[in-house]
Amino acid sequence: MVRIIGSPSRYIQGKGTLSELTKYTEKFGKKMLVLVSKSGKGRVEEKLNTAVNGTDTELVWEIFNGECSKGEVERIRKTVEEQKCDIVVGIGGGKILDTAKAVAYYANISAVCVPTAASTDAPCSALSVLYTDDGQFDEYLWLPKNPDIVLLDYDIVATAPIRLIISGMGDALATYFETRACMRSDATSCMGGKVSKTAMALSELCYQTLISDGPKAKLSLESGACTAAVENVIEANTYLSGIGFESGGIAAAHAVHNGLTCIEETHHKYHGEKVAFGVITQLMLENVPEDELEEVLDFCIRVGLPVTLQDLGIEKIDRAQLLKAAELACAESDTAHNMPFEVTPETVLNAMLAADRVGHYYKNLFA
Repeated sequence: MVRIIGSPSRYIQGKGTLSELTKYTEKFGKKMLVLVSKSGKGRVEEKLNTAVNGTDTELVWEIFNGECSKGEVERIRKTVEEQKCDIVVGIGGGKILDTAKAVAYYANISAVCVPTAASTDAPCSALSVLYTDDGQFDEYLWLPKNPDIVLLDYDIVATAPIRLIISGMGDALATYFETRACMRSDATSCMGGKVSKTAMALSELCYQTLISDGPKAKLSLESGACTAAVENVIEANTYLSGIGFESGGIAAAHAVHNGLTCIEETHHKYHGEKVAFGVITQLMLENVPEDELEEVLDFCIRVGLPVTLQDLGIEKIDRAQLLKAAELACAESDTAHNMPFEVTPETVLNAMLAADRVGHYYKNLFA
């Protein structure tokens, strides 16, 4: 089997980059559909107006309805067609970016991802995660190519709510462990190939960056400072994790996240927050050495990621409810089966219960 590495055509990260957007997009087209939330528009409108000032690029604004669903993708695709846009620019969180990528695919136009927070590894990937209109996981939409441009502006990303970058750390935390599992099982990556040494190295660098710079980045952001640690974590959350997971693969951690979406009490939690608990669950499935488990739990507790079911909003453990989540995690089409051993709803349920207990133990130990 071939080894395949996917990446965006351009990855741009720096201060004031959004005000220079047209410098990077001019070769793709002149009419942009800008997909953004109502509140997000207020944060970026001035910068985008600066970017198009003095150029012949035209902006068409579209407000995101809140869910990356098939209906929302089709609604925006129709607008693209009616307005004759040749670029779709998604500005916001993971669901907006995934929607923009899906729209670009169906409309056969260029895709630009502009995260307003380093909260997921979605921007760089050739993947859109589709949900139902009420927020439950629906399916993965694998795309034929990565975005044309991924652009992060420190003026926006570093001033986003700190919880968002912490959630991004939770999502990125899974990259190394899931890529390692896929390499051990010889699973097929998200790109349709086997795990390359490059993907494994990027995934490991992602993990090392989180461990060394994650807690410092959190403290820096709490003081209102954009330090080298913050810049490193932004790169880890977005690029290293994005390329690592896609060229490496995903396994039980993200499958557990998908399962947890069926529990209403978790709906207020961000993607990466649920993935972080999925990482601990995967480590319990693998029965990793105690020092590795302790390093992960120490990191999660220090930066404020969930390590227990209670942290996810589940105040009372309901085994039947958790079994339903475990069954969803083990769906035939999901990625728990990329683990290097058989995974069943019963083993996932037991791993979630054990992860919860271990999380409580270490929270008390590190208190």
